[in-house]
Amino acid sequence: MISRRRVLGALSAGLVPWPRLASARTDVEVGLERVAADQGGALRGRRVGLLAHAASVTSEGRHAVDVLRGAGVDVRRLFGPEHGPRGRAAAGEEVASGVDALTGLPFVSLYGEKNKPTPADLEGLDVLVADLQDAGVRFYTYVSTLLLCLEAAAEAGIEVCVLDRPNPLGGDLVEGPERDPGVPFSLVSTAPGPLVHGLTLGEMTLYANARRPDPARVTVIPMTGWTRQTTWADTGRAWVNPSPNLRSGEAALLYPGTCLLEATNLSEGRGTESPFLLFGAPWLRPRSLAASLPAPGLTLEPTQFTPVASPAAPRPKHLGVTCSGVLVRVTDARAVRPYAFGLALLSALRLQPEFRWVREGAWLDTLLGTPRVREALERGDLVADILAADRLHHERFARERREHLLY
Repeated sequence: MISRRRVLGALSAGLVPWPRLASARTDVEVGLERVAADQGGALRGRRVGLLAHAASVTSEGRHAVDVLRGAGVDVRRLFGPEHGPRGRAAAGEEVASGVDALTGLPFVSLYGEKNKPTPADLEGLDVLVADLQDAGVRFYTYVSTLLLCLEAAAEAGIEVCVLDRPNPLGGDLVEGPERDPGVPFSLVSTAPGPLVHGLTLGEMTLYANARRPDPARVTVIPMTGWTRQTTWADTGRAWVNPSPNLRSGEAALLYPGTCLLEATNLSEGRGTESPFLLFGAPWLRPRSLAASLPAPGLTLEPTQFTPVASPAAPRPKHLGVTCSGVLVRVTDARAVRPYAFGLALLSALRLQPEFRWVREGAWLDTLLGTPRVREALERGDLVADILAADRLHHERFARERREHLLY
């Protein structure tokens, strides 16, 4: 299990304002901006609960709660996923419910004592509005939080309205295994479909809701200007960290692959300025590793780094120890296959005598939602064969998701 400690998320984080951005023209208009332009639209006159986080902002940096209240929407209650309402809590830190000090609204944490709203949390609400910047991979916990809210809303008989945002991986990239049905529940393996699903959160909500025996009432406010081929750089939008260690569109693009190093004794870059773009260990031989890895769309630069403690990474691996590592740079976002890169990385690292799994590989099984990948790696199966094993699942998923695509 991830080590957790309680933080006064709703109270202390409320003292920190949401990020403010310089006004900039963007090529993509997100759902929140469309609601703002419509002066609240269909949300006016309704009692709203808002699921949001630090990146729930317009291109000018106005947060969703300010936008909705400014448009006359009756926001009654705030809900927050992992990392809290201001994105300050580190990975795995529990966040307490309470009163949001910045807005004075009641705040319900969905990453602590509970992961799903209770009937009391939804009482008196007409609609639960969700505005979350996701990372496009199943183990990023925001998608799980949204789907648990969908379940709670269906049980309570209230509507869910998703204000859509870009998938930073684009809408065409699909990679990785589906979750095995027998895998125990985890916030990192709830969403249906492949690990990298190529859906926006709005599309994922529609896809998952259609598979529920008791579907909720769902509305999605779609984006304009976004297509399935749009990379993050193509959006024209400034990156706002949706979590403390996901700090750029480039890091988000590598995250489905380099995050797999969490299941090993290598640093995935936490405790540095470049999490998920930098990895290594004191014993790593980076030049030979970099030369052996297939890395389309990427350059791999041998380097050294020393992880340090910070609020974003209180206890990073190899704290204070100089590591030999690799810095990854994106040269062609459309060519990158992050999960395939991550698998190739794990396959190469397993040949190093110093390599170790965390919890004997159980954390990798949890991240991927299946033990099949680890077992294949330990047998020495070729990466190409491991990838090919998911092809039929991907073809079926492509057919199933088609009717729920908005772009």
